[in-house]
Amino acid sequence: MATIETGLPSENAELLWYAAYTCPRHEKRVLCQLQLREIEAFLPTYKVLHRWKNGVEAALNLALFPGYLFVHINLRDQLRVLQVPSLINLVGFGKTPASLPSAEIEALKTGLTQLRCEPHPFLQAGQRVKIKSGPLSGLSGILVDRRSQGCRLIVNVGLIRQACAVEIDVCDVEAVLRTHA
Repeated sequence: MATIETGLPSENAELLWYAAYTCPRHEKRVLCQLQLREIEAFLPTYKVLHRWKNGVEAALNLALFPGYLFVHINLRDQLRVLQVPSLINLVGFGKTPASLPSAEIEALKTGLTQLRCEPHPFLQAGQRVKIKSGPLSGLSGILVDRRSQGCRLIVNVGLIRQACAVEIDVCDVEAVLRTHA
């Protein structure tokens, strides 16, 4: 697992981690600009083998969370971050950026060096999902519980008005987009 970091660990206790929202596909560019400004940043990445239409293959390092990277700053220095080209804003509530727990960022840094990760759509309990692979492929249901490796979902058989609970790997399900008729 690949990660890209800049800056040196800080000794200032007021420094907190914030998620920074960037223009699409500009995460690495923003990271370079932050590095030039000596602002500590973390861009989680993953490796993927991409094959173009002409048959050329290349291993790419892509952002694990497209459009986002993390900055370690004192909030009073946010203007220095917001002046970086292609950085849109710091994620928060209203106009106030929300800090992230340092333990989460450290866990990401450690975990990404030891585990194989790739992006996955965000799923939450109560959401309608469809099973995209495996023996129950094509069935849909309601996500009841999300665990670290798998999920529990309820599959309805509408014709007989019965349902069953199924434990399934989270990689085998996808969100069902609701369409308004």
